[in-house]
Amino acid sequence: MISPSDVVANLMSAIETGDIEGVKVCYSPDVVVWANFDGKARELDSALRVLEWLVSQSRDRRYEIIRRVEIEGGVLQQHVLHATVLATGKSFAMPACLIVSVRGDRINHVDEYLDPSVMTPAFED
Repeated sequence: MISPSDVVANLMSAIETGDIEGVKVCYSPDVVVWANFDGKARELDSALRVLEWLVSQSRDRRYEIIRRVEIEGGVLQQHVLHATVLATGKSFAMPACLIVSVRGDRINHVDEYLDPSVMTPAFED
């Protein structure tokens, strides 16, 4: 059986490479992804659309993992997402923290803490 840390590492790798199908494999069909900045809980299709948008708008995505710790039922991860916006060529670095629940070998819940406004300057001409 794959460890919760490996499941999260696979998710990050799939996002970095723009592999949305690879992301989908990491999530359970009933996954819920909650974000602090809007308070919304997204189901699988909605969560995938958010990542599809990110992939379509950026290149050179790289997660700088600050800390990844297995906790009861999952993983706590602190990271910085580095990426370059395709339209402007500007880069951004977005710190975030994830609390990821893993059931078996799939992610079934994510609590995501970040401030998406740090990306805004990179999207402006």
